[in-house]
Amino acid sequence: MQPRWLSFAPFIFLALWSGGYAVAKVGLQYAEPMTMLSIRYACVVAIMLVIFAIIRPPLPKTLSEWVHLSIVGILIQTIYFAFCWLAFRDGVAAGTVALIMSLQPILVALIAPTWTKEHVGWLRWVGLALGLVGTAFVIIAKSGVAPPSMLGLFFCAIGLLGITIGTLWEKRFGKSHHPVTANLVGYAAGLLGVLPFMLTLETMQIDWTWQFGAALFYLVVGNSVIAVGLLLAMIRVGDVSSVSSLFFMIPPFAAFLAWLLLGETMPMITWVGIAIAAVGVYIATRKQA
Repeated sequence: MQPRWLSFAPFIFLALWSGGYAVAKVGLQYAEPMTMLSIRYACVVAIMLVIFAIIRPPLPKTLSEWVHLSIVGILIQTIYFAFCWLAFRDGVAAGTVALIMSLQPILVALIAPTWTKEHVGWLRWVGLALGLVGTAFVIIAKSGVAPPSMLGLFFCAIGLLGITIGTLWEKRFGKSHHPVTANLVGYAAGLLGVLPFMLTLETMQIDWTWQFGAALFYLVVGNSVIAVGLLLAMIRVGDVSSVSSLFFMIPPFAAFLAWLLLGETMPMITWVGIAIAAVGVYIATRKQA
């Protein structure tokens, strides 16, 4: 029987994860992508070390377990986040990045049956198809107002690939690990992954404003510690395709917060596509007999 708090986990996760897109773009006005990610991950590792010292959860017992946790950290923390933030730097709107990342459930559903030995029923495929149609509708309509650069879209595609493979890898190999241990190893691996890029490609200059501090705090505590921890917990207790379908609900939240914080606009017609995607989410994630 799963813990009662997991019933609220999807709603908390959606709110915190959706906000990360706009908040990250705010922070990137004051620091370069890899520099800000390195600071973020260093702070998260420090927090997780304190929690680890208090809770003392078990560590991985074999070399392969250490490797699997590190691979998930590289895929999600280095590839997913780094390339999303590079897309932000290249001018892609926060809402557009969130929309592209919402395609992740489609890729997961295509790979999950052979990767994790899960069965994906036809109703879930219908839901995922509707989500894809709605997401494509929104991206096309948004492109008519502020078309993103091809390089930025390429960065988004690499980030999408990272979060997709990372989710599947975690589902298959991460079941036996405590969330604190998984996060500590994962963020440490992610930090080691971004440091070379920061040291070789960036000036590492930071404009230490209160806006940057607030964005960093949100990204460290809300987005990294709480949201990622909830995501890993939900993946372990649920079907990976259903959990991934939560990502269809992120675009409307992300678009609203991007409008609120950054002034990014979404044409009215795009909300039709968001509604179509929401119907797909309901079909894909509801309990089936």
